[in-house]
Amino acid sequence: MKTITLVFGAVYGCLSVIFGAFGAHALKKILSVERLESFETGVRYQMYAAFYLLIVGYILKFETSSERWISILMIAGTLLFSFSIYLLCLQDSLGANLKFLGPITPLGGTLMILSWGMLIFYFAKGRL
Repeated sequence: MKTITLVFGAVYGCLSVIFGAFGAHALKKILSVERLESFETGVRYQMYAAFYLLIVGYILKFETSSERWISILMIAGTLLFSFSIYLLCLQDSLGANLKFLGPITPLGGTLMILSWGMLIFYFAKGRL
């Protein structure tokens, strides 16, 4: 699980830079200001998650299920949160109606918050 966490952290970080550049250059011409801001929010939170995963990947030993869930929730939450935002922002350009993804974004955010909460609890218990 340690390796998976670190790999996802690195992949999310790399994709954040790629998507951020894509948004700042290519999408600036085709998206409304509002959608571009939403896209940038997805990029920003994906980068936060990348740092989070890299840090917990080095800190945690992944010997307990709670340690594994800290990572799983952030990986899944980021995927649901950021990637649903990307698709919702691009739906007109893709010629698709992806409004069904609307409820997925807050679900992803909730998973990310749960991951943070579990990490707080882990630290409060003095498990390091």
